[in-house]
Amino acid sequence: MSAPELTQARLAELIARFPQVRIAVVGDFFLDKYLDCDPEIQESSVETGRAAHQVTRIRTSPGCAGTVMCNLSSLGAGTLHAIGMTGEDGEGYDLRRRLNELRCGTDHLHAAADRMTPTYLKPRNMRDPSLAGEHDRYDTKNRTETSAATEELVIKSIDALLPHVDAMLIMDQVEETNRGVITDRVREFLISRAPNYPKVVFWADSRRRIRKYRNVMIKPNEFEALGRDMWWPNEEVDLATLRTATEKLRGEVGAPIVVTRGALGMIVTDPEWTIVPGVRVDGEIDPTGAGDSASAGMAMALCSGALLPEAAIVSNLVASITVQQLATTGVARPDQLPERLALWQKQVDERKNK
Repeated sequence: MSAPELTQARLAELIARFPQVRIAVVGDFFLDKYLDCDPEIQESSVETGRAAHQVTRIRTSPGCAGTVMCNLSSLGAGTLHAIGMTGEDGEGYDLRRRLNELRCGTDHLHAAADRMTPTYLKPRNMRDPSLAGEHDRYDTKNRTETSAATEELVIKSIDALLPHVDAMLIMDQVEETNRGVITDRVREFLISRAPNYPKVVFWADSRRRIRKYRNVMIKPNEFEALGRDMWWPNEEVDLATLRTATEKLRGEVGAPIVVTRGALGMIVTDPEWTIVPGVRVDGEIDPTGAGDSASAGMAMALCSGALLPEAAIVSNLVASITVQQLATTGVARPDQLPERLALWQKQVDERKNK
């Protein structure tokens, strides 16, 4: 088992290549819609007597696959494309506008009259910036299966962009089967096309179906690597069990695997089994979108020539920065990475000397 390494000089070399990276993200683009409510001017409904929360500001940002895109843009990717679908509604307009502000092309983000734009509506107390300030969330998701016509549009977009990108990130984040962008048909198409593009980084992340992927790199957590759907808070898998399961899964998938372990970091299978420690950070954290930011960091590093263990370190650096941004889906910038790498190196040295 080798120890992962990344020097400041090597990190600088990778970062210098970020502006040339071309990435397409295919998957479930949500709109995160924040309603900032001021409790000091809260009213009571005349008709019902119930609280009428007063919204003083509305903030929107791309969520789910859009969170990956936010981080790719913040990290300085040169060319970005979104592949997916929205409804023909105001949320779809807001989502496209925010993606365009990220320098992301939306020509392949298709609008369908029979779909709603998936939206996480997040009311919150504007006077409490902590996680306690969040109200109950309201989710808008599609409750019927994605049509064959929409699947065909997505497939044609994938085929059109594959010759022109360095990476195709697959964000399969709708839990209900065949109700999002990555349906069974779309997944099988991606699996079939990956071997034809050996120079393209194919990277898949899925909340429910990660073990269905073949021919592409996948990102299961340590429990999913064992084939489990449920786990206890703070539960860990012993390394011997995890290694056996991961090596078996690596053979089934036919591509490298990156196993996430929360604050403990990651394990990568290629070029050999390597434990990549996470970065310990102090204070309150917000893990919302941490996995998506890690995917962005991984993709940027791999497209810039990093080996998988090096890319996993960059991925951990990015995630450690975003989790410290509370009540929002955070992003990381290239100029933040060297300092965070220095912290990671210090922590690794401390563990060696214990």
